[in-house]
Amino acid sequence: MSRDFRLDRTAVDVLNYEIAQDQAVALGRMGRALEAALARLREFDATHPRSGAPASAQQARRLLVTEAGHALWMFVVQREACGLRDSHPVMRDYNVPDEVQHCMGAVPATSMLSAT
Repeated sequence: MSRDFRLDRTAVDVLNYEIAQDQAVALGRMGRALEAALARLREFDATHPRSGAPASAQQARRLLVTEAGHALWMFVVQREACGLRDSHPVMRDYNVPDEVQHCMGAVPATSMLSAT
């Protein structure tokens, strides 16, 4: 942050600016995490047939879907904290599969797996 900004602003202005910076950094980090989780799922799907897959492959895929759902939830929550309430552009722009959207939630991926 430039020194000029700090001299012309109140302490609240400076604090709000720093909060906005932190929110933007967190939003970028959550977006990259979602992209990575979706890429892992797509890569798995590209290399493993869905029909007739062994139980171990099905469980590995469920884990990837659950992890992507958690990453999606983290990203959507961070967007909402930044005032971006509409998640439809996220689903469209990141091409989020329906099954990932349906398992989106706050429960960590490892806890969700043990419940299935």
